[in-house]
Amino acid sequence: MQQFTDLYFELDASNRTTAKLAALRSYFGAAPDADAAWAVYFLIGGRLKRTVASKEFREWAGRACGYPEWMVEECYDHVGDLAETLALLLGNRRTPDSAPEAASISLGDFVEQRILPLREMEADDKEAALCGFWSSLDARQCLVLNKLITGGFRVGVSRTLVTRALAEVAGVEVAVMAHRLMGDWQPSAANYRSLLLSADAGSEDPARPYPFCLAYPLEASAAGPGDLLGSVEDWQIEWKWDGIRAQLIKRGAEVLLWSRGEEMIGEAFPEIVETAARWDGDAVLDGEILVWDNEADKPGSFAQLQRRLGRKRAGPKLRREVPVVFMAYDCMELAGSDCRRESTAERRQHLEGFCRRNGSALLRSSPLVECPDWTSLVEVRTTSRERRVEGLMLKRRSAPYGAGRKKGDWWKWKVEPYSVDAVLVYAQQGHGRRAGLYTDYTFSVWDGEALVPFAKAYSGLSDSEIRRVDRWIRQHTREKHGPVRVVDPELVFEIAFEGIGESKRHKSGIAVRFPRISRWREDKPASEADSLETIRALL
Repeated sequence: MQQFTDLYFELDASNRTTAKLAALRSYFGAAPDADAAWAVYFLIGGRLKRTVASKEFREWAGRACGYPEWMVEECYDHVGDLAETLALLLGNRRTPDSAPEAASISLGDFVEQRILPLREMEADDKEAALCGFWSSLDARQCLVLNKLITGGFRVGVSRTLVTRALAEVAGVEVAVMAHRLMGDWQPSAANYRSLLLSADAGSEDPARPYPFCLAYPLEASAAGPGDLLGSVEDWQIEWKWDGIRAQLIKRGAEVLLWSRGEEMIGEAFPEIVETAARWDGDAVLDGEILVWDNEADKPGSFAQLQRRLGRKRAGPKLRREVPVVFMAYDCMELAGSDCRRESTAERRQHLEGFCRRNGSALLRSSPLVECPDWTSLVEVRTTSRERRVEGLMLKRRSAPYGAGRKKGDWWKWKVEPYSVDAVLVYAQQGHGRRAGLYTDYTFSVWDGEALVPFAKAYSGLSDSEIRRVDRWIRQHTREKHGPVRVVDPELVFEIAFEGIGESKRHKSGIAVRFPRISRWREDKPASEADSLETIRALL
C-alpha cells in the first residue's frame, strides 16, 4: 500500500509528462505482480463496484471523526472531492500498534483481502471494518484508500501514458500494449505478467478487441481543407455517422460486439450478433451501430438508439420498434490475419469483398463520397443534416489503421453545431479542479412569459470568465436548494449542441446532445433570448 501511495502522490505532484512517465516506469519495474496489476487497473479507469454506498461512506466517516452530517456536506461542497474531504476530516488516525502492519501490507492484499470482502458484509460490520482501516493507515494512505472505495481515482494520468509506460517496461510497441489492455482486462498477477511478454509470445486473447483509431476535428476554410490536406484524390471520404462506435468480432464460433468504451453490448443488439454468427469467414470490422429508418432509407435519431442501451435483453417488440444496422467502415482483421498495417485503400477492398459475401439488411458497408475537388465536397457537406449524419470523415488512403488519435491520418469534418441563446437560471459548484467555483449551469429559454429549463452545460468558458460568473452568481442568488443556487435570470449565453430530439423526461419536451457554452452574450438582455418555439423549429 505504501509503494502505491508514494506513486499516487508523485504523479499528483507533477504536471510534466516526462516525470509522470518516469514514475510509472519505476513503479512497474519494481512492484510485485499482483500490486502492479491492481495499479494498472485503477490507473486506466477501473473501479471497485458495490463496496460501500456513498451516503453510508460519508455518514460513517462523519461519525468516526465526530462531525455532524451537515458539516461533512459543507466541507464536501468546499473541497469538491469526497475522498479528499473525508481524509482531511479524519486526519491521521493511525494508532501506534497498527503502524507496522500498515507499513508492510501490499496493495493487492489490501484490495483483495480487505476492500472486496466489504461487498458481502452487513452495514455494521462494514462500518467497523472501515474504521479499522482508517486507524491502521496514515493520512496519505487514508486518502488513497478513500479514492479506491469511492471510485474517484483521478490523478492526472491518461490511459495512453500508462500504456506507454508499460510498453517501455515490456519492450514492445505502444500499439501492442494498447491491444493487450483492451476489453475486460482483469487485475491479476498472471494477467500482469501477460502484459509484459515479448511481442511474439502469442499472448493475445482471441476475444479481445483492437484499439480504435480516432479522428481529429478538422477546422477548414469556406473553400474547404485543400490548403491543409492537399489533393482530394489522396483521401477516402465517407459520411460521419451519428451512432454507437463498435467493433464486431467473429473468430470461429465466437461473436462479440464491443463498444468504444470497451463494454460488450451484444445483448442490447442481438440481431447483429446473430447475423455475424452466420458469416462466411472470420473478420473484425470497425463500424457504427445505427437505428435505421427503412422507409426513408436513412439513419434514425440517436435518442431512439438510446432505448437499446443498457438492456440485458432486447426483446422482439423493441427490435421491431427500434431496428438497427451495423454500418461497417473498416476491416481490421480478415480470416485471422491482422490487416491494420495495410493501407486504408487496401482495407477498403477487404471490407467491400467481405460485405459482398455477407452483406444483409443488418450489415452494410459505409458508402464512399466521391467528389472531383474540395469545392464540390464543401457543397456535399451542406447536405449532412438532411441525410441525418454529422458531416464527413476524411481518411488518408495510404495510412495504416492506427491505435488511438494520431493527427494527420483521420479527420472528422463536422457540420456547424446548432446554437441558441439561453438564460442562466441555476448553478452548482464544480468538483476537483473547479471545487469552490460555480461552474455547472442550467439554462432556460422562453415559453411565452415563462423561462423553461432546456439544457445543462459545464464547459466552454475561460478560467477568467468562470471567476467572473462565479462572483456574479454569489451576488445574484435568489434561493438555495441544497447545493443548487437559483439566480436572477439576467445572464445570456450562446449554447451550442450537436443534436436535438423530443423527450418526455424533460419539462421543455426537448433533449439536446453535447450542449456546451459557445460564448457569453454580454451584449444581449435576457428578454432577447431564444424561445422554445425557436428550438422546436430545429426538430
